[in-house]
Amino acid sequence: MSLAVDVTKRLGSFVLEAKFASEGRLTAFFGRSGSGKTSLVNIVAGVTHPDRGRVFLDGRPLVDTERGIFVPKYKRRLGYVFQEGRLFPHLTVRQNLLFGRWFTPKNERKIGIDQVLDLLGLAHLLDRRPGALSGGEKQRVAIGRALLASPQLLLCDEPLAALDDSRKEEILPFIERLRDEAQVPIVYVSHSLSEVSRLATTVVVIQDGRIAAVGPPTDVLGRTDLIAAHAAAEAGALIEATVSGQDPTFGLTALQSAAGTLQAPHLDLRIGTPVRVRIRARDVMIATMRPDGLSALNVLPGRVLALDPVGDDLVEVGLECGGVRLVARLTRKSVEVLALARGREVFAVIKSVALDRDALGRAPASRGPRAADVTTDDSTR
Repeated sequence: MSLAVDVTKRLGSFVLEAKFASEGRLTAFFGRSGSGKTSLVNIVAGVTHPDRGRVFLDGRPLVDTERGIFVPKYKRRLGYVFQEGRLFPHLTVRQNLLFGRWFTPKNERKIGIDQVLDLLGLAHLLDRRPGALSGGEKQRVAIGRALLASPQLLLCDEPLAALDDSRKEEILPFIERLRDEAQVPIVYVSHSLSEVSRLATTVVVIQDGRIAAVGPPTDVLGRTDLIAAHAAAEAGALIEATVSGQDPTFGLTALQSAAGTLQAPHLDLRIGTPVRVRIRARDVMIATMRPDGLSALNVLPGRVLALDPVGDDLVEVGLECGGVRLVARLTRKSVEVLALARGREVFAVIKSVALDRDALGRAPASRGPRAADVTTDDSTR
């Protein structure tokens, strides 16, 4: 899927000027509340007319103001999932799921109900009504309903914002599966760094109505100059690793990365599974010699790349560990006591408990069979 956007829209005193292109399976619009994320996704959806510009999906114009093209939203073949599920309360889960499918011609149905039930874990909920569902279950049904309309693009506007942490953790693995297996490209709007780190294949950072950066998560989310503006406490690095071992005795999982081996709390993943690890700057300590007698299990050799002041008291120390860029946030006093300087060899020390579920997620898997090659089932079960 290719999505190309170049639009301008004035909304009162706020001006959105966005230009980017993405070919990612899950393109995340990331930024603070009020930065323009929802305004941008509404232009893609056809809810809002831009004052000027173009929106192309796989080379097909959805909007082109110069040529007078504006495809109505009902003809764009897009699915839209909102913060709240917006399910029909008088219908069962089965009936809610099939509602959007009724408006899709049979020859254009690219995904079957059995596939959606499996992807989103909904089979045991079919006879329930929305009032008997948890928040996470409602959102899974809303996603399933959108998928069964066989959209060419799925738009998700802060779909987890109304859920508590436990419900978010419940639904995130299903969105990972959706990204990897459903063969439907996704635009995902969020101000949550942990969600974007875990899910995105392409990140579009939006600041005050402007596109600040576009690219792979490991590149974009490692830029502390960008992330600090959104969530200073969450600034850090995103690295790729592979599950390389399990230690059931101590409940640990070994992750092999270019920077070295990391020990994390147990992950129920097979050996060889690709993962992403978000290492927050606040969770990294620095030693000038390999530490001994320390509780932290992760010690990575590296060297200092940069020393960037943060206010009057803190310094962000850029590190290179085996070709991987990490960041440590230290007090200015610690930097002076350790005599840190560019090029100095050091050790990055990271506690295993810092690599919690909020910091870990499955990396995008390789593509499976195309959705069009999957047998569809039009039964209502």
